[in-house]
Amino acid sequence: MNVFYENKPNELEFRDSRFFPCPLDCLPHLHYHIEMAVIFKGYATAVIDSVKYTAQEGDIIISFPNQVHIFEDSKDLEYALFIVNPDMLGELAPLFASKLPVSNLIKSSPSNKEIVEITDRIADTYYKQFPYRSLVLKGYLIALFSLVVNRLELKDAKLGDGRVFGTILKYCINNSSENLSLSLLERELHISKYYISHIISQELKMGFNDYINSLRVSNACTYLSRSTLSITEISGAVGFNTIRTFNRAFRKQMGMSPADYRRTVKSGSIPLPSQMAQKIPGGIIDDNTN
Repeated sequence: MNVFYENKPNELEFRDSRFFPCPLDCLPHLHYHIEMAVIFKGYATAVIDSVKYTAQEGDIIISFPNQVHIFEDSKDLEYALFIVNPDMLGELAPLFASKLPVSNLIKSSPSNKEIVEITDRIADTYYKQFPYRSLVLKGYLIALFSLVVNRLELKDAKLGDGRVFGTILKYCINNSSENLSLSLLERELHISKYYISHIISQELKMGFNDYINSLRVSNACTYLSRSTLSITEISGAVGFNTIRTFNRAFRKQMGMSPADYRRTVKSGSIPLPSQMAQKIPGGIIDDNTN
């Protein structure tokens, strides 16, 4: 199955087929946004992360950020479709980054009535222009997704086959000397910064900044042991903005200053960086690195 990534330029896309009839069917894709369909009539089949669901009248189907999903086999369908940047949802945003639903289908129940009512208000607001319209929509969306989350059983997001984690590590390893931030990775990789932070914390048991510093310190160890560059030159080469930050991060990780490390490693009394690399995913510049 070919899956493509959609880079959504808008914070909110909304479609109500009762006003503007349009098929729900789509090819397999994923994106940073939440995608949710409220089914008013008929039925539709969705496949989300390889699990097939049939949504009928009164049901709600939702895919969280970066879940692969496809809608197909719809019949006599009336629906409202939300494609929402989770950053619009205030305090809910970190939840959508770190959790996944046990089931992506919310079955019809009396509790859905309030969700449908807010959906109708959003439809009425979305197709009009008036002062503060965007604020009204944002308020409705926060209320809507707060109700939806309460209808879902959530679990911690897992990495599955590790592709997302591997993508994040590869980018960090290849760009550790650059001015990296979670916001930059979010833009470059199209993965929620909250999700990136969660994955690194979960898998490496350290924060994002500590991981980047660990890569830089490990690379600095290589320079200290194999080059004649000054400590200030090495600090800049591996990505630290100031020598003070470099010294602090180096001492935290290695238990000594860069100068002490250089003197000691040349005496052969501590291991070379290549012998330490397995402790830090990507934490070594190999001699053959281009």
